Amino acid sequence: MSAAAMTSRAAFARAAPSRAALRARSSAKPFAHSKLAAARPKRRAGVVVRAEAATEEKPASGGAGGETYEYQAEVNRLLDLIVNSLYSNRDVFLRELVSNASDALDKLRFTSVSNPDVMADNGDMKMQIKGDPASKTLVIEDTGIGMTRDDLVSSLGTIARSGTAKFMEMLQSQSEGDNLIGKFGVGFYSAFLVADKITVVTKNHADDKAWVWESEINSSSYSIREASDEDAPPARGTKIVLSLKEGAEEFAEDARLTNLVKTYSEFISFPIEVFATKQVPKQVEDVDATVKATEEYNKKKIEAEAKGEEFTDAAPDPVMKTEYEDVQEFVVTNNDKPIWVRSPRDVEADAYNEFFKSTFKEFMDPLAYNHFAVEGDIEFRSILYVPGMAPFEQQDMMAKSKAIKLYVRRVFISDEFDESLLPRYLTFVRGVVDSNDLPLNVSREILQESRVVRVMRKRLVRKTLDMLKDIAGRDNGDYDTFWDAFGRNLKLGVIEDAANRDTLGSLLRFQTSKTETGKLKGLDAYIESMPEGQPDIYYVAADTRAAAENSPFLEQLAKKGYEVLFMIDPIDEVAMANLTQYKEKKLVDISKEDLNLGDEDEEEKNRQTEVEEEMKPLTDFLQETLGAGKVEKVAVSKRLTDTPCILVTSKFGWSANMERIMKAQAMGDNRAQEYMKGKKTMEINPTSPVILDLKARLAAGDAAGAAATAELLFDAALLNSGFAIDEPAAFAAKIFDLMGQAVGASGDVSGDVSSAGGFVPPEPKEETTETEAKPDAIDPEVV
Repeated sequence: MSAAAMTSRAAFARAAPSRAALRARSSAKPFAHSKLAAARPKRRAGVVVRAEAATEEKPASGGAGGETYEYQAEVNRLLDLIVNSLYSNRDVFLRELVSNASDALDKLRFTSVSNPDVMADNGDMKMQIKGDPASKTLVIEDTGIGMTRDDLVSSLGTIARSGTAKFMEMLQSQSEGDNLIGKFGVGFYSAFLVADKITVVTKNHADDKAWVWESEINSSSYSIREASDEDAPPARGTKIVLSLKEGAEEFAEDARLTNLVKTYSEFISFPIEVFATKQVPKQVEDVDATVKATEEYNKKKIEAEAKGEEFTDAAPDPVMKTEYEDVQEFVVTNNDKPIWVRSPRDVEADAYNEFFKSTFKEFMDPLAYNHFAVEGDIEFRSILYVPGMAPFEQQDMMAKSKAIKLYVRRVFISDEFDESLLPRYLTFVRGVVDSNDLPLNVSREILQESRVVRVMRKRLVRKTLDMLKDIAGRDNGDYDTFWDAFGRNLKLGVIEDAANRDTLGSLLRFQTSKTETGKLKGLDAYIESMPEGQPDIYYVAADTRAAAENSPFLEQLAKKGYEVLFMIDPIDEVAMANLTQYKEKKLVDISKEDLNLGDEDEEEKNRQTEVEEEMKPLTDFLQETLGAGKVEKVAVSKRLTDTPCILVTSKFGWSANMERIMKAQAMGDNRAQEYMKGKKTMEINPTSPVILDLKARLAAGDAAGAAATAELLFDAALLNSGFAIDEPAAFAAKIFDLMGQAVGASGDVSGDVSSAGGFVPPEPKEETTETEAKPDAIDPEVV
């Protein structure tokens, strides 16, 4: 027995009893072991045998003091596992049977090379599928090589033995048979997903007789008999008749069958004909139009005779019209040819575009496509597309996108292997992959992790990125179109795909402090335009471009002529934190501490040291007044020119923008937020009039007033730096206090300010009475 057969049979942990045991059981009362024995009807004359599970027989002997036993299997239970556990979607039964029929036709084609006589009975190589809703049956017939009686016993009577695998072993030295599909030997039994009974009528070219194989669901046996005329055996090939279960009647409808063939077997190399209803045009007489034409003719004739004129017009012919009638006939369903198996040189651009639109239900041409074949230890063919627009359901893009259609030897397997073949940030890519080497499980529904999958994934990612670089290099607006639709996907890729981070970095685009609103710039172009002396790539995160442009962190950089990238998408800052550097240039958040603005000469360093010494009493006072709960330290800023002060965060904590984003998360972790908040450093502008006034007030001994100003400065710096104020009411009270003082100092209106900070209007003046206003008024009573 070959290693391949042993491996296939070992797929099931429990094997059948030995032949000796079977012979012993067969001598007993038939079906005595089955609960269905009493109810089982008598079969027609033929051979009834128990189904076997493929197993490797071993002698019943053991090592020292031990015995060796064979695994035993309940065939009923084994078939139940195959039918109800391996397959989650019953639609695949037709895929499996059509694949088997395709294999039979392939075997016939291989055999006909050395023996042309096998084609004598029937030269056609095709499959036909016919459903009968009235009788609840489905017939799948092929003109393949057919089976002999021994083939029926070995292939259909032995579970998990693949005739295709055996045939491929025979052809292994000839390097043929690569297009054969079935290898597991269990696909045939998927028919029990929809059928109570399976009847197989088959005729092999080398056998003078045709044979009938029958089995029912929940049965541990099958029967084989010689076919009669009633069975209508084919001249060559195999006919499978399924008696459909209750609830599976839909699989006898031509529309359902056509849809299944187009879904799973559209690119099978042999024609698949489905017995379907089609509308055929025919010409019939339009009675009303004919009557009208005849009346017009008679009217003209009568008028001519009344005038005594000769009437020579010919009588009108019957008026015809086109009607459509429903005709049932076999219709070829798989007309489309798989363009991925052709050489890219032989495929026109229009063909690629039409295939994209028809296969993925798109209405716009793709922005780019890549058709390639990989050969070597791992072989597969693929076509990848970049769509021309984003899907309407953008919020569901990260769900199962069904972007990659997986085929094995041109048989559709699934479109739910996206995460196995492409990373999630490339879910917008559409394409097909056809491989002979994919490690699928027995049901072909699970793509098993292996080196083959990893290599295939790596190649697909690289080819996709090559397409994107090609689009980015175009002079037209294609890449702008792509970026508007899928730019966030690439930012997500920077976060998740460390291996391709540099390539993805070259594809990123941002607005900057030197671009017009809406115009984008890449990192390569940014580096090319960097002035001499600029050490790093700078960026700032904000909600909008306007907020970024007015950020106080830009003041000194703008003065130096440095360009700053605007991170106005919530994902931008996380992407930059993962990219960290690009082409040996660090990416620096200008809202973080220790900002490097370039090399300083000795004079600048000395001046900075002098300023820090001069401002040390003020920075110490601010540190003490605000306390460690608000700021970790207070320092003299190098990045401010106009703003009195700002708050910067530590290098490894959240920035103000990120803190705001994380607080807005519905399922955020408050404990993590407290841990990840960046430590705040207050930077003061030593040239600001506000800071100089505060310094003078402190020097004059007005510590209380300086402290109040310091608190207000801190709150203002929170807002200006992008943070949220913890106590907005207290901040409002301070503002109202200032307003009240300003109003009181102006002398326009007298008033006071309440202790809560609210402005209190002045008390109204007492109005004089009319008598007081007019002391000489006469009392009416006196009069």
